[in-house]
Amino acid sequence: MTKLKNDTFLRALLKQPVDYTPIWMMRQAGRYLPEYRATRARAGSFMGLCTSPDYATEVTLQPLERFPLDAAILFSDILTVPDAMGLGLYFAEGEGPKFERTLRDEAAIQALEVAPLEKLQYVFDAVSSIRRALDGRVPLIGFSGSPFTLACYMIEGGGSADFRHVKAMLYARPELLHRILQITAQSVTAYLNAQIAAGAQAVQIFDTWGGALSHAAYREFSLAYMQQIIAGLTREVDGRRVPVIVFTKGGGQWLEAIAGIGADCVGLDWTTDIGLARARVGEQVALQGNFDPNALFGSPASIEAEAARILAAYGHGSGHVFNLGHGISQFADPAHAGALVEAVHRLSRPYHQ
Repeated sequence: MTKLKNDTFLRALLKQPVDYTPIWMMRQAGRYLPEYRATRARAGSFMGLCTSPDYATEVTLQPLERFPLDAAILFSDILTVPDAMGLGLYFAEGEGPKFERTLRDEAAIQALEVAPLEKLQYVFDAVSSIRRALDGRVPLIGFSGSPFTLACYMIEGGGSADFRHVKAMLYARPELLHRILQITAQSVTAYLNAQIAAGAQAVQIFDTWGGALSHAAYREFSLAYMQQIIAGLTREVDGRRVPVIVFTKGGGQWLEAIAGIGADCVGLDWTTDIGLARARVGEQVALQGNFDPNALFGSPASIEAEAARILAAYGHGSGHVFNLGHGISQFADPAHAGALVEAVHRLSRPYHQ
């Protein structure tokens, strides 16, 4: 593979010296970009995009053509893993992802097996294709959902406002939920290792719904399984460390516990002050985040002011990857995203001198 021309993102994740604070944006290849919408129309559907390595490569690179971002992230979806487990993923217009089969009865749960990697080959082919197309421009991030987040979709059958079915199982039949989580954790470990083998240079675990859990339940049903995954990941390729990022949306109250599971970096949403977070975790991990995605609906001046505030809160030194506290909105103005990238690169340099 081609030598990296810009490894600022990887060095920041490992708390090594950098010239400026690197930035990428969760969901940076998405519906806010007109070129993405055009490619999706050609592909015919969202899954048509995900399952085509050529289309996935095209849309992964689109934001990098617009903005001088410091990392690319594989274009895919967290629900490819339960789809490969045979649950029948589909996307209902205006309703988001759904599953044809749910895991609510004991027989279905006992029949669940680890996702066969051959059913996910299109993802690994996309990783390899993107790495070739990047030609060393910036690193490529692979990713997966956390076992608990995936289980939420697998049990509820789609998105949920109250997670009623998941939590009913958690409290009434915890052994059934643990079985789902154990098999999903094994699947995610193998899935991320295959992405790393195909060329991903860092990986992120998205624990989107971990913040919906109680204090005790979070540690038992989410954190423990992410720790298990991290312990099983390939952490070095060709003499270079493969950093791992863990992001629990709504997880600021568990920051110290998350920092202790072996990841290199912990993602923050916008509800946690990054300066206080840095004081809490010390030198243990890098931090990623925590710009409110809705701040992109402000003016370019207000976007710059908010970026300046977050950079000042983190302070001097490496170990900060600037990002949004969740995915960019489909209604965001691309010019405002560009203003954020420019502001972070310009305003962060004094903190690294």
